[in-house]
Amino acid sequence: MRLPRPPARMSPVISAVAMSIARVSYRLLRGVTIEPDDVIALVVQPEARALEPVPGAPRLSAASCDSLRQIPVIDEHGDHRQIHVPVERPLTVFLDDRELVTLMTLGASPELLVLGYLRNQRIIGEVAAIESITVDWNSGAAAVKTRSGAHGIAISGVHRIVSTGCGLGTVFADLMTQVDAITLPQTATARISQGILLRVLDTMRQYDAIHRAAGSVHSCALFHGADLLVSVEDVSRHNGVDTIAGWMALHGVPGGDKILFTTGRLTGEMVMKSAHNGIPIVVSRNGVTAMGYDLAAKLGMTIFGRAANRRFLCYIGAERFDADPAC
Repeated sequence: MRLPRPPARMSPVISAVAMSIARVSYRLLRGVTIEPDDVIALVVQPEARALEPVPGAPRLSAASCDSLRQIPVIDEHGDHRQIHVPVERPLTVFLDDRELVTLMTLGASPELLVLGYLRNQRIIGEVAAIESITVDWNSGAAAVKTRSGAHGIAISGVHRIVSTGCGLGTVFADLMTQVDAITLPQTATARISQGILLRVLDTMRQYDAIHRAAGSVHSCALFHGADLLVSVEDVSRHNGVDTIAGWMALHGVPGGDKILFTTGRLTGEMVMKSAHNGIPIVVSRNGVTAMGYDLAAKLGMTIFGRAANRRFLCYIGAERFDADPAC
């Protein structure tokens, strides 16, 4: 009886050569030169840039800063090299000279982030309530001046919070009391087809420059059908949706016919922020929590999760979804 052949073995010389080639290839792949000026954390499409701010919109500064920094590392082969990491900065928000909150951010558009934060936390209603937002990175401060002054804005329910991406629990209870007041478009008027969903996923693979260069960030984007309007990357998924909300509020953009994309998990607060801005359809590359699921069901929203490449799960709200397995 013929015995089975032993597994093929590679000679020590060939093995060493193969490992050397693999290490060189690894260094070449990882050694791609990245120019920080070429990496943009906030992308506004021409259609969106053409929009004018709403009447009475606040004056905004145009603070800028680098999103990436190089640091030395040693990889698993013992090789020394340089890589990029996102530059996370503290931004302390002062509302009429009162310290309100410190946000940790890349600073892609800090003025829109602050505006969206104030709106999503229900500190302001209309953006016309704010006269100006001025960001100074030298001091790490955002000065918000309201038209009514300190006595006109109630912030007793808000405490100073340093946020790197977790939910802002101190105000979530207040938001939950207003769930019943949120009205989203009917399923007949706000829908998404499988073809549009797949195009959204394809588009977002092209708008993750910070993530591809350095990792450690989340993406958030606003779509009208399959057309991208605004995309932002930041260290926090909450910063992403707040920045989108700030842009919408500044330009008076309604959310009823929009789709929100995020790479972050859909917690209850993320779902609430989407609904507060009138957006009935949310797509996440991540999953959804039980509270996020229950809130979406209560509000009549459509939630997609685990959405990447051509795979996805429709967690809730399939009545808004026009499935087409042929896509």
